[in-house]
Amino acid sequence: MRLVVGLGNPGERYARTRHNVAWWALDQLASRHAASEAPGDTTYRMRHCRIAGHEVGLLQPLTFMNLSGEALAAWRARNGQEDGLLVVSDDVYLALGLLRVRASGSSGGHRGLESMEAVIGGRDYDRLRIGVGAAENAAALKEHVLDEFAPEESPVLEEAIRRAADCTEVWAAEGALAAMNQFNRRMRREESET
Repeated sequence: MRLVVGLGNPGERYARTRHNVAWWALDQLASRHAASEAPGDTTYRMRHCRIAGHEVGLLQPLTFMNLSGEALAAWRARNGQEDGLLVVSDDVYLALGLLRVRASGSSGGHRGLESMEAVIGGRDYDRLRIGVGAAENAAALKEHVLDEFAPEESPVLEEAIRRAADCTEVWAAEGALAAMNQFNRRMRREESET
């Protein structure tokens, strides 16, 4: 099974915050592909679907962001190793709406990614980052990721979620390199136009 892990925080308080954009992308994938609920755990919610003929699991950690790796560890303890792993997260260092796919790299200080790295045992795993815009300054970063989006950000955000779901479909069908070639190239073109 190919596994897509969308990082976020559980609970209504965090449902519409910048930190939870990955959950929105998983929800869009679940809707597009008629995903069915699968047995979960106290640490995660799991849905299954088929994308381009591949069985894909959509895993949402129910831990808080900093402990996201615990959900992956619990899933692996129950199911064994996945055939492919994509971790989807927010990124405050990308402009709102931009996407970046990588097959490895640093966490960039993202605590959820750091938690995943601890369980995976390194930095070599596919990741899709969704830009949520920068904080005013480093001191405001913690509050920024827990803020809801402003109404005027909605059109860009909705398009980013749609494209993140598209990108995940390409990853599931063709792998990280194809997703990088298609979506990172598009990101560079959009940046050059601004």
